Amino acid sequence: ALHHSISSHRSNNNTSNRSKQHHHYHNHHSTAIERSYNINYTQLSHYQTTTKVTSTMNRSNNNNQQRQLVLPEPADMGAIILQGAAGFARRNKVIAGSYLFGILILVLAGSGTRLTLDQRREYNAIMDTIDLEAEFEASNRFGHADQAYRATKGWFSCDQLCQRNKERMEIAKFALEEVRKEGHARMSDAKAAAGLFSEVGVGEVKDKFWGHFNQGKAFAKRQSMWDAMFIGIRAMGRDENMMQYGMRLLMQVLINFSMGLVAALLFFLFSLWSIVRDYQANPVIAVFFFLAASCAAFAFVISYLMAMFGAVGGGLYGLAKVAESNQNARLNQGGGGGGAQRQPRYVNQRPHHE
Repeated sequence: ALHHSISSHRSNNNTSNRSKQHHHYHNHHSTAIERSYNINYTQLSHYQTTTKVTSTMNRSNNNNQQRQLVLPEPADMGAIILQGAAGFARRNKVIAGSYLFGILILVLAGSGTRLTLDQRREYNAIMDTIDLEAEFEASNRFGHADQAYRATKGWFSCDQLCQRNKERMEIAKFALEEVRKEGHARMSDAKAAAGLFSEVGVGEVKDKFWGHFNQGKAFAKRQSMWDAMFIGIRAMGRDENMMQYGMRLLMQVLINFSMGLVAALLFFLFSLWSIVRDYQANPVIAVFFFLAASCAAFAFVISYLMAMFGAVGGGLYGLAKVAESNQNARLNQGGGGGGAQRQPRYVNQRPHHE
């Protein structure tokens, strides 16, 4: 029994020792695996981090290159404008032909043909027959009669005295219209003696055009003054800077001048036919003169507007080129002077810079 007890005790000790050795080996093996996993995970994390940084730097460089302003050079810009103008002319042949014909009229027309001695003598003789004194007196009589009629007229009624003053006003008005009709007829005869293409006819058309043209510019200036005030008030409410305010005001000025000059051109065209009709010219000559004068006015207004828009566009293009140069210089300096950045090379899963 004693021998069996000693054997059992030794067997239990050996089993306990083997269990401790196995547990110690298992713990040591687990610790080694953990250390190896941690090392590999650290290397993998460092590799992924380095890869992300490299990818971010590459995307940043690509974005910088994409954000660089690329504007055409002045020579290329001129070619683009000429190409666009040629394309517009091919698509709109009537407008382009009218513009070119108007430019030709402006260059060749001049101030009209000079009157001969006989034409000038006949023209002056007919103009001297116009009784300006009679028109002045008839105008005064009409003014007094109209003033008396308005003084006796009520808001919604007109008594006997008012009716009598009204009759006198209508008689004076009729007499004034008759005097003016007679004077206009004599003036038309004098213009017919001079001729539609003479210096008298061309000069009258020019005076009419410049009158409407100056009225259109005056309208644009007044409207631009009001727009400058109201745009400034709105800009303060929106917290805009001076650059935004200046750009909006500049665009509004261009719109105002376009509206004013186009309206002036239309008013001139409406009044042109009455001038042509007063010269009693041949219908074919009258139509040709009307078309020529209309094309010339159209060409001048369009050229004026193109010069304005061209000047503004050229100034903005110059500012944009300066901004392009400055931005590209900053991007090149930020990218290491424009050179390619050195990329890391990995040796045994570790970054190694050459």
